[in-house]
Amino acid sequence: MTLAEVEAVAREAHATQTDKTGRPYVEHLEAVAGGVRERGGSAEQIAAAWLHDALEDGALTPAWLDGAALSPLTKAIVLALTKHEGESPESYAQRLRATPGAVLVKQSDLAHNADPRRLAELDEPTRARLTAKYAHMRSLLAAP
Repeated sequence: MTLAEVEAVAREAHATQTDKTGRPYVEHLEAVAGGVRERGGSAEQIAAAWLHDALEDGALTPAWLDGAALSPLTKAIVLALTKHEGESPESYAQRLRATPGAVLVKQSDLAHNADPRRLAELDEPTRARLTAKYAHMRSLLAAP
């Protein structure tokens, strides 16, 4: 699949979703993909950025990903970024660090999620909880 095709699939799959502030979820995907591009990510990483929440959110299925005309690396990054129910942040970060290319995508995801302008739209308890959560994940990704 071309990047344009991946983007179109992601936009359609997430078309009805909104983020915690009520904004169209595709704006987050666009920001993460743009962040990966700005950080020098490969086309495979940019494709994974567009799809990084698709399985976790139920927008696409594992069977779709398995059959998609995507590189093995893109598929591996998407799978690594898909959190498992009950999984600890430490286990999740370890999987990301073990998957080539995944940390860059997650860093872009965290950068957009932790954007002060975005967080300012949330109530104080949610903002504080998410700020701590994102900081913890950044520290785990930096761990050896």
